[in-house]
Amino acid sequence: MNFSFLSTYYTFFLQGAYMTILLAIISVIAGTVLGVILTMMRRSDIKVIKWISIGYTEFIRGTPLLAQIFLVYVGLPAILGINVVDFLTGAIALTMHSSAYISETIRSGIEAVPYGQTEAARSLGMSKRRTMMEIILPQAFKNILPALVNQFIGNIKDSSLVSVIGISELMYQTTTVRGTTALGLEPVIVASVIYLILTLILTRMMGRLERRLKTSDTR
Repeated sequence: MNFSFLSTYYTFFLQGAYMTILLAIISVIAGTVLGVILTMMRRSDIKVIKWISIGYTEFIRGTPLLAQIFLVYVGLPAILGINVVDFLTGAIALTMHSSAYISETIRSGIEAVPYGQTEAARSLGMSKRRTMMEIILPQAFKNILPALVNQFIGNIKDSSLVSVIGISELMYQTTTVRGTTALGLEPVIVASVIYLILTLILTRMMGRLERRLKTSDTR
């Protein structure tokens, strides 16, 4: 095993890790916003809006992320008639992918909130929308926070797929180093260790946050 290449190519891995984290952050934040919208659409009394949400969610969850990346990569220029920056293409594809799963997570979190909370809020004269935004959603997000962190971890690993469209995230940079150094295994080991460090850090942070939430619930 020869890791002497790191003294020359370590910046490639650092730049790739930065791009990977950036993609994961953007896609989780934007995916959460879109997930909330999809959840509200699914709970709508208007059937067309409800079925659009269901159709979108089922399509995203039923097709591979790689196919979705190519659909966005090829579809956006065809629809908009302009060339979209590769990074934006990857961020959109990851956002769309994560939003469908986050939507289902939020929906389960809302359903876990006792219905008595809704009845109490409505009896106080709060509108349906206000009840959802001020009473139900905050409690739902507290319940699903671990699942959102798991989605963030998943997005860090899933971002490796956007390397196929030329985004210089961690696996793309790893492939570049492999091609330059003619080393097949060592660069992949380095990338794997970086992924492991990132996921372990997030897992530890999530563990501390969960303990704090449990402590606050017992007060």
